[in-house]
Amino acid sequence: MKAKLFTDGGSRGNPGPAAYGYVLEAEDGTVLDARGEAIGVATNNVAEYSALVAGLARAADIGVSELEVVSDSELLVKQMRGEYKVKNRALQELFIEASGLARRIHRVTYTAVRREHNELADSLVNEALDQAAL
Repeated sequence: MKAKLFTDGGSRGNPGPAAYGYVLEAEDGTVLDARGEAIGVATNNVAEYSALVAGLARAADIGVSELEVVSDSELLVKQMRGEYKVKNRALQELFIEASGLARRIHRVTYTAVRREHNELADSLVNEALDQAAL
């Protein structure tokens, strides 16, 4: 099964209260899963990677064999493609976890988009942050 995974993470302050969001869509645009979750205090990059890890895990669990990951984090996309080294220790652990999950899926590609092309995942992040602040 082919699918697209839209991921986003954010923090209010860097570090600060953080959350991630992902939307997993089938080829025809049907939403297979969507989730937003607060993760406590973290950096923006940790939140971005947390979204990727959660989304990859869900995609692998439901048997996705070909996945396009869409993210507005150029750093994450370039690190997952192997274009940038992962120097930050917290990100190294998440990178290793994401890489292991990606191996459970036959083929994974990574695409960087501008923030406005990732609206649903972005809104899930903000909803989770708003809920956590209550």
